[in-house]
Amino acid sequence: MKIAISHLRHAHTGGTERHLNQVAAHLARLGHEVTIVCRSHESAPHPAVRFQELRSLALGATWRLASFARAVERHVAGADYDVVYGLGRTWSQDVLRLGGGSHETYLELAHAATRVGLKRWLSVYEPKHRFALRAERRALHAPRLRRIVVNARMVQRDIARRHALPDALFELIYNGVDLERFHPGRRATAGAALRAQLGISPAERVVLFLGTGYARKGLDLALHACAALPAGSARLLVAGYDSAQPVYESLAARLGLGGRAHFLGGRRDAEAVYAAADLYLLPTRYDPFANTTLEALAAGLPALTTTANGAHELIEPGVQGSVFTLADPAAAWTAEIARWLGAERLAAGSAAARRLAEAHSVDSKMAQTAALLTAVARERRGAVPA
Repeated sequence: MKIAISHLRHAHTGGTERHLNQVAAHLARLGHEVTIVCRSHESAPHPAVRFQELRSLALGATWRLASFARAVERHVAGADYDVVYGLGRTWSQDVLRLGGGSHETYLELAHAATRVGLKRWLSVYEPKHRFALRAERRALHAPRLRRIVVNARMVQRDIARRHALPDALFELIYNGVDLERFHPGRRATAGAALRAQLGISPAERVVLFLGTGYARKGLDLALHACAALPAGSARLLVAGYDSAQPVYESLAARLGLGGRAHFLGGRRDAEAVYAAADLYLLPTRYDPFANTTLEALAAGLPALTTTANGAHELIEPGVQGSVFTLADPAAAWTAEIARWLGAERLAAGSAAARRLAEAHSVDSKMAQTAALLTAVARERRGAVPA
């Protein structure tokens, strides 16, 4: 088949970009003719993958998004692809993957927490957000659209309700995880080395928060929950990119975490960070499916997260982790963290976490995606009714 995958930016970092590379490489290995339609790109994920660069003059993020979406529309109209798989804010695809969930829901649940300093005075519906909302609606109601891929039932219910769409239009494909990169066996090597570097003994318990965009991911909630733990019961590792890191370091100091909190900043060796921890904590305000949840489980860490994280659907509370609502008080989080830090429960939870992750390998998700794109291509050719 001739398959186009559209996304504004092709790169080797970022959640959507990682999915783009994985799908493109998997399809190429199956012998399909794969073209990544993008505005900019890095090296191809497979020698057979080609790029179609659509780069028109654009000043500012909103203009760049809009011009790319229109360029994709023109390109697809003049091409002969069997199926077009869209990963971004475009409206010219047969299959749309909502990896970022609903932008409207993000604005309602999480955006306010990210508005610090002068940004507090900007309208929530500034141009880039207005465009995102328009593009999302246009994509979801495009005549060409045949399937919407969601990575959580939470997202499906939300989108179906907001846009009055039938369940038959949706395809659930949970995110997958690299089971080799994120593995409990790294505890004795990379994990032990990072602990030694930070001055953390093998006997100490370590709670990990890992995420880019601290406000959205709920780092403030994590700090309050960990600050109330008994002294000496656990250390907290904070990893991920955020320009406001000094603000959160100050908050940790005010809460009395002191030397118990280690801010590692952005790192490329996430596997080592998981391997240095015992428990994963992500009180996110909105995540359609936080990849870090599944990565932590694969590394053998029970995961504590919220119902605003689509990945919570995988977790059986008390077995592989715990699930809270955003309305639950910090004291409830603190009490549950303390319970998980017990040796017996932690060991059982670690084994259960790994077993759960093994059911969600990257390869299995790529196979699901390839099967869906093949089915949609057949529908378009008329072999199967749409």
